[in-house]
Amino acid sequence: MLNTSVRSASPHPREAAVRVDGLRLLETLAGLAEFGADAQGGVSREAFSLADDAARDYLAGIARSAGLYPRVDEAGNLIVRMAAEPSGRPVLLMGSHLDSVTNGGKYDGAYGVVAALETLRSFAEQDVRTRFEPVMIAFTNEEGALFPQPFWGSMAVAGVLADAEQAVDRAGNSIRGPLARAGGDLDSIHRAAWPAGSIGAYLELHIEQGPILERRGFPIGVVDAIVGRTIFEFTVDGQQNHAGTTPMDCRSDALVAAAQIVLAVEDVSKQRRLCSVSTVGLLDVEPGLTNVVPGRCHLSVEIRDTRPEQLAKAEAALTGAAGEIGRATGTEVSVEVTMRSSPVHTDPLLSAAIEATAERLDLPTMTLSSGAGHDAQIIGAVAPIGMIFVPSANGLSHSPEEHTDDVHLMAGADVLASTAANL
Repeated sequence: MLNTSVRSASPHPREAAVRVDGLRLLETLAGLAEFGADAQGGVSREAFSLADDAARDYLAGIARSAGLYPRVDEAGNLIVRMAAEPSGRPVLLMGSHLDSVTNGGKYDGAYGVVAALETLRSFAEQDVRTRFEPVMIAFTNEEGALFPQPFWGSMAVAGVLADAEQAVDRAGNSIRGPLARAGGDLDSIHRAAWPAGSIGAYLELHIEQGPILERRGFPIGVVDAIVGRTIFEFTVDGQQNHAGTTPMDCRSDALVAAAQIVLAVEDVSKQRRLCSVSTVGLLDVEPGLTNVVPGRCHLSVEIRDTRPEQLAKAEAALTGAAGEIGRATGTEVSVEVTMRSSPVHTDPLLSAAIEATAERLDLPTMTLSSGAGHDAQIIGAVAPIGMIFVPSANGLSHSPEEHTDDVHLMAGADVLASTAANL
């Protein structure tokens, strides 16, 4: 559910505004988009791919050239500090993720990482001193496009990554080799968890990935809540048979049952309104031949809402519908929940700081909830979190048409840097 109340905050004139080098920000974003650029005009930089490794190395190189100190932790996260060793102060962690969906856009995740890096560069150049130790992080595998374990990097940092040794890609290959190539270590991945209390706060700057800010004419969004998400894997087993000789009343067609599940997934949010949105993002048919009645189908399903009780209702409804569809079609339907992330609310004090900073920069703000999941909701279990949104042109994301105007990209980075400087 979207909360779109407009809020204002009193400015604090004694606090200085820190602006990043906007042109450098845009140049770094453009350079990063080359890693994984695909023939359709989008970016296919799945986590733990060669393109993802190259992108990580590219940003680490920029950090070193700027006199900063990058390293890759055991989970494959890229971490950049302003000094070679931790200061001992609570950390103000800033960042997002570098990986993309297949044929995605150039800003999702990457923008927040580059803006955090530019914040550190600006602090170093302008000799900005803060009570927190500012640290940039590029979480790995937020999307789960190649290895379907989304939020891998942030879960490792929060100390809640489970069954890491069992992680495999969609072809069944272990994550061990790709993680090692990225600079991580599966056997020592527990060391990626940060000690309790060491993260004083976390700020994430992100494109909205929706149409609200653009429609309402606001350059800055202050996020009050991040949607919860449940991912299911449905497997439908029917009877593979000859398409020409098997009468219609003698079939146990897995795809027919799968099609009804697709409609049930849509119905749970669109008609029954048990959750905000529901989607079937993947449908595999076996054997996938024109003259064969499908014997097995696999579906990946997700539901989202900011209310945990509604997620529970939608999950129960889909599980019940799957059983009914199986009985009606003579198929066997199994359901496995592979991931649950709870809705998370941002910290009111961090939100107020973001609003006050934006006001000092003459940037109107509005409050809204995030319909997309973010690493911030994982870190929210161990530290206060704040999120800043900038508009997405036409509300498009996870698409080659994903775009945010340069003026909004630079404005959002200024808000991040100034908020970080004044916390």
